[in-house]
Amino acid sequence: MPAGAHLLPVLRAPYSARVESSDENWLADARIVAIERALRSQPPPPAPPRPVEAAVALLLRPGTDLDILLIRRAQHHGDPWSGHVALPGGRRHAGDADLSVTARRETLEEVGLDLDRHGRLLGGLKPVAPASRRLPSLSVTPFVFGVAPGRELVLDEREVDAAVWVPLSELRDERAAGEILIEIEGGSQRFPSLTWHDYVVWGLTLRILHDFFEVARAS
Repeated sequence: MPAGAHLLPVLRAPYSARVESSDENWLADARIVAIERALRSQPPPPAPPRPVEAAVALLLRPGTDLDILLIRRAQHHGDPWSGHVALPGGRRHAGDADLSVTARRETLEEVGLDLDRHGRLLGGLKPVAPASRRLPSLSVTPFVFGVAPGRELVLDEREVDAAVWVPLSELRDERAAGEILIEIEGGSQRFPSLTWHDYVVWGLTLRILHDFFEVARAS
């Protein structure tokens, strides 16, 4: 977000308690199986359209609900995504064999989850790119992973201020939908958002979640 912009949540969604699953056979969870089947039935994600590539990991943890991991990025001057609610991820490194490796590496670095040991790649979503010319020109490819319950998060405080597992059903609840007002250069504009407590999802991350909701709806 450009310097001086402010996020003003319009709507907040209520919290509902849940019990986490300790089932070691989490990969057999019917919801994980159905989402993987739905992702695999779609055409593979197209090649990223922009020369600068990045990847994010949409992490699903089975329990009473399916939970999605959201992070709040650390505050850094000059970072256009400073303080935003997002998914773990970042730019591709020269040594990354492919973008799924980027998503795995960034997840381990940012939140301490080793997806090679405690996760499973379920599939990919179509690449997205920032719509604003004020943002860097890059292509972001999302990958959906299932994650074993009970894994502890270890945050890299240089990159991540906070992280939370949010029930998928609450993000898809119509009461979570609202708007945020972004004030830029003396003006303001409203954008669609999803709100859970003080986590407000909008922009690129919201577009990724909406793409995933479509897949989940078909599963």
